[in-house]
Amino acid sequence: MKATKNGLLLLLAVLLIALTACTSTNQPSNGGSTNEGLGAAAGNDEPTAAAETADPFGKYESPVTINVGQANDPTDNSLPQGDTPENNQYTRHIKEQLNIDTKIIWRTATGKDYDQKVNLSIASDDLPDLVIVNDAQLRQMVKAGQVEDLTETFEKYASPAIKGIIEKTEGRALDAVTFDGKMMALPNVTARGDAVHTMWIRKDWLDKLGLEVPKTVEDLEKVAKAFAQGDPDGNGQPDTIGIAGQQAGGKLYANFLASSNNTFGLDPIFSAFNAYPGFWLEGEDGKPVYGSIQPQVREALAKLRDMYASGAIDRELSIRKDAAEPVVSGKAGIFFGPFWMGYWPLPDAIKNDPKANWQSYALPLDKNGEFSPHMATPSTQFLAVRKGYEHPEAALKLMNLLVRDEAKFDVSVTLNHYPVRIVYAPVDEIEYSLNALKEVLAGTKTAADLDIPGYKLLADDASKVGKAKLEPFDNNDIQYWNTDDIGTWSRMYSIFVGGAPLLEPRNEVYSLVYSQTKTMESRWANLEKLETETFLKIIMGAAPIETFDKFVEDWKKQGGDKVTQEVEEEVKG
Repeated sequence: MKATKNGLLLLLAVLLIALTACTSTNQPSNGGSTNEGLGAAAGNDEPTAAAETADPFGKYESPVTINVGQANDPTDNSLPQGDTPENNQYTRHIKEQLNIDTKIIWRTATGKDYDQKVNLSIASDDLPDLVIVNDAQLRQMVKAGQVEDLTETFEKYASPAIKGIIEKTEGRALDAVTFDGKMMALPNVTARGDAVHTMWIRKDWLDKLGLEVPKTVEDLEKVAKAFAQGDPDGNGQPDTIGIAGQQAGGKLYANFLASSNNTFGLDPIFSAFNAYPGFWLEGEDGKPVYGSIQPQVREALAKLRDMYASGAIDRELSIRKDAAEPVVSGKAGIFFGPFWMGYWPLPDAIKNDPKANWQSYALPLDKNGEFSPHMATPSTQFLAVRKGYEHPEAALKLMNLLVRDEAKFDVSVTLNHYPVRIVYAPVDEIEYSLNALKEVLAGTKTAADLDIPGYKLLADDASKVGKAKLEPFDNNDIQYWNTDDIGTWSRMYSIFVGGAPLLEPRNEVYSLVYSQTKTMESRWANLEKLETETFLKIIMGAAPIETFDKFVEDWKKQGGDKVTQEVEEEVKG
């Protein structure tokens, strides 16, 4: 779905035209906002004023109903008594602010059930007015002519905060929803910190065993073995784990289709070998190559095989039912994950052992002494508007309102109850927030200074940071935190400890594509299964390292070469 350069230029041209349009045909009818389409003053007949005064937060004069499909976690019990998925703090706020009624025409569980329902809706051409879709579903809907072109609607109605968030992706978010120069959906944007998987390590265990923070893979192996064999928890039993790994069904590493938030994977060890399995890279000849079949991956697998055999990596890798359990129970000393591990699983780990000093580092380094993580696409979910729906601007208004008011909500009620919610976070949200909150602690900034559009939680964070972080402010060890308010602590710990590595220099590696090609639709599941099973067998000693060479041959024969050709065509545009 990669847009061509010409396509992007066309998109920019269309957006420019929208600003100076000579008509106001895209204004909503029958219930538009009181100040939408009226010009600078009542009776102004200058048509250009319509686009200039379209209100991103304008309230409709008459109620507007939006039919949506909703995904809910069946285990969620966050709604207060008397509230429902259609009547809760979020829907009431939307009604009050925008005069929009949201009607849920179908509900499913999150995950596969939701995807299946959307697929059925696409196939039967029976879509909700607004629907959250993934990349493959959006492409299918665009091909079938089922979605509204939002190019002009976005330019008129997107709030400055949303525009700013999208602009910070350096074109990647727009690229994900651009077809033939037209913006066919709203892309979500996530903080880039979600994709940077860092090393979380028990610093108190390092201190007890007289060890330093491991910088290289060789250092990491030595420390992990010491954690597994040196009784760091002091109970006299050989029951500790060096590196915790993914659970059954988890991923060894993120990939181009699921490029962020890979908790407990071994991503940083692969990247320390400049190996990027699951990503599409530029080969020496300038053409796309699949990262998983490159010699660097073979080298990384050989090292992981040695580390597993030596006991440095959890013996229950890919078998354990719950990857977080050893961390929570205080039996693991190292794991890999994104910045937000302070939300989970560390609150439970600290509850069980208040002295568990988990710290995060941009490690291990590669042979050049650099931290070289793979990076995610900022946009993985898309809000599409059904073709022919009378109020496509309502999709923008819902998202504008969410970004503006999210900090005001009681988030003990999950935000998934906000209708068709997609995440909007500046790509630099964590880095920016960390630096700003350091200034708050230093007394050079106040919460009032940090009420910044787009950084929706920052002012609230600034008002709370002093309750969680204890002096000295430049030491993030666990004893210098107040963990009594676990909600405030978990967020501040995620920003200060999880976010600290994001301020370090890094060599970012992006995939050439983050979407499926035609052949992938029928072949990719089998190719991915072949890859996962082969790599796990090699690491766990069930197959020799030479199995990798056979895997490369089989991958090419079973559709990999065809897929690579399609990726090359997509990259060329």
